[in-house]
Amino acid sequence: MEKNKLNKYDRAYLRIATEWARLSYCKRKQVGAIIVRDRMIISDGYNGTPSGFENCCEDDEGLTQWFVLHAEANAILKVAGSTQSCEGATLYITLSPCKECSKLIHQSGIKRVVYHNGYRDDSGLEFLRKAGVEVEHISLLEEYENQQ
Repeated sequence: MEKNKLNKYDRAYLRIATEWARLSYCKRKQVGAIIVRDRMIISDGYNGTPSGFENCCEDDEGLTQWFVLHAEANAILKVAGSTQSCEGATLYITLSPCKECSKLIHQSGIKRVVYHNGYRDDSGLEFLRKAGVEVEHISLLEEYENQQ
């Protein structure tokens, strides 16, 4: 696919991930993820508590509870429970992956990650690049500014 058209689709999927992030009950940070393979969305996820747990992501001090699942982990786990496969897919995520999620991304077969905001620790991105996963940062800010 030509670069211009790919960038158009990248931005559209990233906007969907941004909308998906709004479904999160987390107060500190809402993160959304979309997994796309052959231009078809095969999974989605946002950060939150595991099934059956109260939708409260932060403790009394406002820190994220250790058992909160990250958006990309939720999306990958959804695929694992389906007939789909992440092999060769692209992950669109609103916040670049942490170290733990980067391992899941690589092991799941995802070959490309497109993110909007950078996480404070970029060692997850470094790991993905080292593993041969294509990583691309796309800011949607100028798009939102143009709509104002």
